[in-house]
Amino acid sequence: MLNWILFGVSSFVLLIGLLMRKSAVKKLVSGTAGGKKGKRGKTFALILSVAGAYMMITQAITLIFGPREGGGIEFSLWPERIEIFGFSLSETIVYTWVAMVILVIAALVIRLTIVRNFKEIPERAQNVLEYAVETVQKYMESQAHGTGEILCSYILTICALLLASAFIELFRFRAPASDITMTFALALMTFFIINAYGIRKKGVSGRIKSLASPTPVVFIFRVISEIAIPVSMACRLFGNMLGGMIVMDLIYSALGNGSVGIPSVVGLFFNVFHPVIQGFIFVTLTLTFVNEAIE
Repeated sequence: MLNWILFGVSSFVLLIGLLMRKSAVKKLVSGTAGGKKGKRGKTFALILSVAGAYMMITQAITLIFGPREGGGIEFSLWPERIEIFGFSLSETIVYTWVAMVILVIAALVIRLTIVRNFKEIPERAQNVLEYAVETVQKYMESQAHGTGEILCSYILTICALLLASAFIELFRFRAPASDITMTFALALMTFFIINAYGIRKKGVSGRIKSLASPTPVVFIFRVISEIAIPVSMACRLFGNMLGGMIVMDLIYSALGNGSVGIPSVVGLFFNVFHPVIQGFIFVTLTLTFVNEAIE
C-alpha cells in the first residue's frame, strides 16, 4: 500500500513539475517574467520534474518486481571461475580474451578500411587515427627520448587493452585489470622492457655498472628497488581498479531498486574516466623507468 501511495505522490510531483515548466517557458517567451527570476523558475520546475520521474520509475520497478532484498556485498579477491567446454577458466582469462577479440576485430577493420585508403591529406577517421598515434609518440618522446617505434607500439597496446577492459566493466562484468594476476603480468612485461632497453643502450656490463652508481655500496639496494618496480606497478593498478569496482557495487547495493540512472552517471567516472587515468599513470611510470634505464 505504501508503494502505491509513493507512486501516486511521485506521479503528482512529476505532473506539477511539467506544468510549472510549461508555465515558466510561456512567461519567458512572452516577457512577463523577469530574466533571472524566470530562469530560476524554469530550473526549479525541471529539477522537480526529474525528481518526480525518478521516484515514479523506482516505485514502478518496486511494484512490478518487488523490493530488493537487503544484504551485504559478497566480495572475493580472486575472480570466479567459468566452465567452458569442460575447462574451468578464470573470469580474468575469459574477459581478457573477449577484450583481445574486440581489439583484433577493431584492428582488422582499421587495417582494411582506414589504413588501406590512406590519403596525403587526412580526413575524418584517418585524421583521428593519426592524431592519436602522434599524441602517444610525442608524449613518449618527451618522457623517454630515443626509444623508437617498438616502445610506442607497446604503449598503444597497453592503452588499448586497459580501455577494452574498462569497456567490459560497463556491462557489469569484472574488469580483467581488477585481478592482481593480470596487472602483475603487465608489470612484469614492463620490467623486462625496462631492462631490455637498458641493456640495449649500455650493454650487460654497463647496465650492472649503472646499478652500482655512484658507489658500489648502493648496488644491493638498487637491485631490490628494481625488483620492486613490477610489484609496485602491479599493486597500484590492481588496487585502484579493484577500488572502483567495489565502489560501484556499493552504489548498486545501497540504492536497491533506486539504482536507475544514477549508477550510469557515476559509472562514467569509475568505469571510463578512472581506468583511463590509471592507464595513463601506468604508461607514465613505464616511460619514466625506461628513461632511467637508458640515461
